[in-house]
Amino acid sequence: MFKKVLIANRGEIAVRVIRACRELGIQSVAVYSELDRNALHTRLADEAYALGGQTASESYLNTEKIIDVIERSRADAVHPGYGFFSENAEFAESITERGVTFIGPPVEAIAVMGDKISARHAAEKVGVNGVPGTTDFITNSKEVESFAADHGYPVAIKAAYGGGGRGMKVVNNEDEIQAAIDSAQREALAYFGKDELYMERYLTKPRHIEVQVICDSHGNALHLGTRDCSAQRRHQKLIEEAPAPLIPQDVLNAMGQAAVDVAKGCGYINAGTVEFLYEDGSFYYLEMNTRLQVEHPVTEMVTGIDLVEQQIRIAFGEELPFKQNDIEINGHAIEVRINAEDPAGGQFLPSPGKLLSFKASAGFGTRWDGGYEEGDEISQFYDNLIGKLVCWGKDRETAILRTIRALEEFEVSGLHTTIPADIAILSHQDFRAVEHSTKWVEDSLDLTEITGAAFATHGTDTSTEIRTADIEVNGKRFDVSISVPNISGQTRRSASSLGASAGGGDGRISVPMQGTIVKIQTSIGDIVEAGDILVVLEAMKMENNITSDVNGTVAEISVSEGDAVGAGDVIIVIETGD
Repeated sequence: MFKKVLIANRGEIAVRVIRACRELGIQSVAVYSELDRNALHTRLADEAYALGGQTASESYLNTEKIIDVIERSRADAVHPGYGFFSENAEFAESITERGVTFIGPPVEAIAVMGDKISARHAAEKVGVNGVPGTTDFITNSKEVESFAADHGYPVAIKAAYGGGGRGMKVVNNEDEIQAAIDSAQREALAYFGKDELYMERYLTKPRHIEVQVICDSHGNALHLGTRDCSAQRRHQKLIEEAPAPLIPQDVLNAMGQAAVDVAKGCGYINAGTVEFLYEDGSFYYLEMNTRLQVEHPVTEMVTGIDLVEQQIRIAFGEELPFKQNDIEINGHAIEVRINAEDPAGGQFLPSPGKLLSFKASAGFGTRWDGGYEEGDEISQFYDNLIGKLVCWGKDRETAILRTIRALEEFEVSGLHTTIPADIAILSHQDFRAVEHSTKWVEDSLDLTEITGAAFATHGTDTSTEIRTADIEVNGKRFDVSISVPNISGQTRRSASSLGASAGGGDGRISVPMQGTIVKIQTSIGDIVEAGDILVVLEAMKMENNITSDVNGTVAEISVSEGDAVGAGDVIIVIETGD
């Protein structure tokens, strides 16, 4: 077995892999950015090394720095987690050519499936067809116009080298095309390091169904059932469940076989996921994610199979200890992603900040996979996933009720979370009856009365307390305990001051969260109407449109593209003429 595994990631997935390594008797190596110096994954790992920098590109996406740590730590394997380098063929190759094992699929499989266009070709070769779409990268808006003329609107413009809804925009008419291309390219480049795009016909009411596959180097390839990931916002998942409900068994069997065929067709080894769209009794190939999925715990809960453990064993060359006929689906599991976002009014605006208090729920059939603890900071520079609540039940209704109970028991303050929206989804009759689709949260769910958790305030205690500090020696992290004064006493802004609106109706347009101005879509002197997009703000790798709250004339613009801004900063003033 491997002696030392480096986890090239952060947050809850890094914690998940560290724990799996410990259970297998493997030493773990964490890497961290400057902002993650005291993060949970650095504290749990056997060793932790500084990468420097704040942004992902400066740290977790810096190949040279990570390879340097691999060599210094003498790690013999690397687990990429999900996101960052997990689906980057160049990174995997740079690891393997140094004699270090990449805990994931072969470079060739990543390359084929990482490019969504070549992935479509690969799926079609084994008889698995997708939604009508292009087989070439988008080079200009005219290509999108031509495609829409043949297939109709809406059209999905998607990052060719990514997933998880990052770099995906939906256009409903010709006027939206160029802005969507520009935005998708910026998001794709920021999150995946590549900005190539392709397009597909956008189904209006599909369910998002995926199949977990696992393959070893001994010729065994099988699937572990299905997951329904239809409860989404901004094309990113909120709630996942296994198995996918209310789909005929013959269709589920066909999906499973199609997923295995796709995996075999590209010579896949290790854990992966084949995603489909399901509508009106038919399913269409969407993409293959050549990595561990965020939602893998629901599959673990209903199959009893530790996917991370199997990833490591497969990478070491071991044969799978089970066959397809051995896989049994027991009960039902639901996973809720708890994100640092304010769901007020259905906006789901990022809410970075400090977890002033935090306590996850527990109980029978309840699992918490988290990457943060009380006192930790959720940064604007990274994904805003705090952690995942996973609940099992003997049937779907039991799992739903258990999940609602667990969500209601959560204790969190200091920032907004998606918990109130999660409860609203799980409690809604449409979800209970499986009548929801990937657009249901945004188009049908009423969240007008929903808000995230309110901010708590610190006390004024100035007594001494014991804290853990870190010391770096040649880039390697060590923990020491020190006695320091407790100087907390500042009161945070109230929740109402960080709401979803860009302004208070007075023409003073502010930003609701910390982030970076990536595009200004207005100029001084322009006449604007309420609802017009003024600027695009990037926060936590997602773009957010900041709109006007009044009709009037732009009188002042106090920011430029590339500027960093804080929550509540006034960026534009509009004169109403009243």
